[in-house]
Amino acid sequence: MNRIRLPRNDGTLHDYTLRAPSAWALPAPGTRFNRIAYSDPFSAADPWLQPAIDWEATLAYRAYLWSLGLGVAEAMDTAQRGMGLDWPTSLELIDRSLKLSRATRGAQIACGAGTDHLEARPSTTVNDVVEAYSLQCEAIESRGGRIILMASRALAACARSPDDYAKVYARILSQTREPVIIHWLGDMFDPALAGYWGHADLDRATSVCLDIIAAHADKVDGIKVSLLDKHR
Repeated sequence: MNRIRLPRNDGTLHDYTLRAPSAWALPAPGTRFNRIAYSDPFSAADPWLQPAIDWEATLAYRAYLWSLGLGVAEAMDTAQRGMGLDWPTSLELIDRSLKLSRATRGAQIACGAGTDHLEARPSTTVNDVVEAYSLQCEAIESRGGRIILMASRALAACARSPDDYAKVYARILSQTREPVIIHWLGDMFDPALAGYWGHADLDRATSVCLDIIAAHADKVDGIKVSLLDKHR
């Protein structure tokens, strides 16, 4: 039998023996679990020239994920966001998925809001980042969507201190209608996000992030941390 090392509540590790595979049936439609698990699905697109999504295949896969009892984290980095999937096409993907979710019993969906339509230039300011975030958040919420607040390349480029991150997130969180999920994407996935939260050191960066969450706890539903660091 295979074994993996898992952490205990006190931080120590122990060996867990995996059980043999067993048959698994799809949950009944509308089944509710004791937690929400979001899947971050790929979009069937060719990112090399112009975004060209296979809408039928893409939406069918969202429906399949909902049939498993999973939620959908829409238009995130796994959907090639910022890597060929531009903001106008992302918004169309969000719009179509939201409409499908409303026709699907028990469907959970949250949508990525970022600043990817804002090109980071030497003249880009923190206020530019706030305006860019606000535009995407408003576009999603006006369609009835909930927000996943994505990390911003433009903010990483123009921020001069942790205070700039605190200012931007405070402004955006004060404007959203419902609590958001914060996404911290590390530089192993996107080198342009190095030093996010104002520190290259992950412990110090984590402290800044946690302080922002604590200051706006009523507007934060959770956080997805994607650092791909073997020491974390």
